Amino acid sequence: MAVLLGTFMGGMCLGSLALPRIVSPARSPLRVYAALELATACCGVAVLFGLPYIGSTLLCVVFLLPPTILMGATLPAISRSVKPSSLGYLYAANIAGGVLGCLIAGFWLLRVFDMTVASYVAAAVNVSVAILAMFAKPEAPVAVAPSPASGAVGSSAHLAIALSGLSALGAEVVWTRLLSLTLGPTVYTFSIILAVFLIGMGIGSGLGTLIRKRARTGLGISQLLLIPAISWAGYMIADQLPYWDKNLSVHADPWHGFLFDFGCCALALLPATLLWGASFPLALNAAAQPGADSARTVGAIYAANTTGAILGVIAFSIFAVPLLGSQNAERALVVIAAGAAFVAFSLKWKPAALAVTAALAFAWLMPPVPWTLLAFGRRMPMEAGHTGNGWKRLYSAEGVNASIAYTQWVDKTRYFQVAGKVEASSTPSDMKLQRVLGHLPALLHPDPRSILIVGCGAGVTAGSFVVHPEVEHITLCEIEPLIPPASARFFGNENHNVVHDPRTRIVYDDARHYVLKTSEKFDIVTSDPIHPWVKGAATLYSKEYFEACRAHLNPGGLVTQWVPLYDSDLATVQSEIATFLEVFPNGTVWGNLTDMNQGYDVVLLGSAEPIRIDVDAVQSRLDRSPRLAASLREVGLHSAAELLGTYAAQGRDLREWLAHAEINRDRGLRLQYLAGLALNQGNAPSIYGQIEAKGSFPRDIFTGSQAAMEALEKNFKAWRSDPF
Repeated sequence: MAVLLGTFMGGMCLGSLALPRIVSPARSPLRVYAALELATACCGVAVLFGLPYIGSTLLCVVFLLPPTILMGATLPAISRSVKPSSLGYLYAANIAGGVLGCLIAGFWLLRVFDMTVASYVAAAVNVSVAILAMFAKPEAPVAVAPSPASGAVGSSAHLAIALSGLSALGAEVVWTRLLSLTLGPTVYTFSIILAVFLIGMGIGSGLGTLIRKRARTGLGISQLLLIPAISWAGYMIADQLPYWDKNLSVHADPWHGFLFDFGCCALALLPATLLWGASFPLALNAAAQPGADSARTVGAIYAANTTGAILGVIAFSIFAVPLLGSQNAERALVVIAAGAAFVAFSLKWKPAALAVTAALAFAWLMPPVPWTLLAFGRRMPMEAGHTGNGWKRLYSAEGVNASIAYTQWVDKTRYFQVAGKVEASSTPSDMKLQRVLGHLPALLHPDPRSILIVGCGAGVTAGSFVVHPEVEHITLCEIEPLIPPASARFFGNENHNVVHDPRTRIVYDDARHYVLKTSEKFDIVTSDPIHPWVKGAATLYSKEYFEACRAHLNPGGLVTQWVPLYDSDLATVQSEIATFLEVFPNGTVWGNLTDMNQGYDVVLLGSAEPIRIDVDAVQSRLDRSPRLAASLREVGLHSAAELLGTYAAQGRDLREWLAHAEINRDRGLRLQYLAGLALNQGNAPSIYGQIEAKGSFPRDIFTGSQAAMEALEKNFKAWRSDPF
């Protein structure tokens, strides 16, 4: 992500620098602008069709450079068509369009349609703008003389705006991570945070444009004011917003929750974003030279700002947060703002002393991020509050990819949390689910030797394979390096010490990337529970991903997939199951019920071939392996009949029920939009009741002795939940 975002912004930087050097000021600015917009539209459509065939990050970078270079060139190009005093308004208008694009794409185009439609709409906007530019007239003729040397004032403005860009994008990295904990890391949360950032910068750039005299002083003051503004955001995000219980919206309409989230973000972020927005036109006015080519001025300031932004993204996402923690990263942002103020004031000692004093004071006041926020996220007011409320912190950390926590409740139950939500625990329902994800396919496969587990979690799913004597290779794919060693420490007994088992190989990689690129094949592919409403997780529930899993199965191989019924709704669950059955039409659904015999979550089992299960053979495997039998007994499953009795339905039973379900495809990833809307729903018992109602005892799947079949059918009926 850092490489791709750096490529996007780097391309824009190159475009802003290149245009005034390549295109003569004598060319019609609006016609040049129109040509850039048309070329961007063509590149956008090419990217849409070309990306699925790109096989490496390097090729992806090369593919994205042309459109981003063109986009970066548009602002310098159109700046030649307006008076120098209006340049800041161009930037403000550009950001205003960015706000609309962010909200329209994030809340409508991608939610209702898909990436194809969104790309075509974006291209159509490019074409429409190009047509308007062709027929528009410049505000006034703009005379351009040879550009004089920038001088010390111009140089200080360039360095100050670069530092401003570094702090702005560094802050966006830090605050997006923290706010996504408080609000829930859905696609909607990220759209809201970005929109608030852009709104603040757009309004700020409009205000900054009004200051034409003493612009360098104004630039220095804006950087000085960023010191308390950054501290204010840190205070609100760490010490106030997480304790507001309204972020657990109980409204049936989630849009009320989005409005509340928007207000929270605005309250915390607007002061700083207004000042960052004002910095750009102030730097433009400070660097402007009489008679200079406005495109060169805009291009140079824009490039400096973008270069700082690229450094901010990389430095804070890869280094500052994981190495220093969010609190110290925010302190670093305060120091950077002080440095920008010092530079903007041309290194004068009085402003420098004020900046250093303010930075030290506000950096010292920056509040720490509570561990309860890392652990409980948006549920923090309910679970922990200000006092801890019976919870004990075992370990917490902020990694490159995720914030994690290991906690313990007063009854000694342990929990593993990622991104502010419980991912695994030692509770009976969670332990049973995690063990079944592993034991079910391993017992049904006649000779399971090679296993792939997507996501470590607490390691319980992966550890289920340790007690199967036939297993020779366990490949555990995990994106966050902090997790496997910590899970070995706090869940070693529950996961059968899988991390230290000699058969285990840990691959630190994005699971989707690993599955697509590895040449290995496996007897079983499964995954630790990964919540579909989390931004990015829908790629592990897509048709293309399941097809990749099927392609990496050995003959007779099996796939299991977790589907949560809680924090979800009917449309979301139907989409997950229908997408899986689209690839594995012989798939089956297995239930995991609570103590009240109500649906909680389910396991999907898929195979390229029809599934046949010999109940006696499964029981024989249990009888031959005491460790295996003990692992199932620990979660309340004492026999093959009890394990297999959790069967709920098969694909053909659910065909009518799933007739109108959305298939989650890579081009749309509609699941993350469905799941994000259903986050506060509590319909698990009802959804599971509907699945059960469609299923019946499958004599075409199970075989065995009369005694085994009778025991199985008895358990099958016993596992039936009460209908809702």
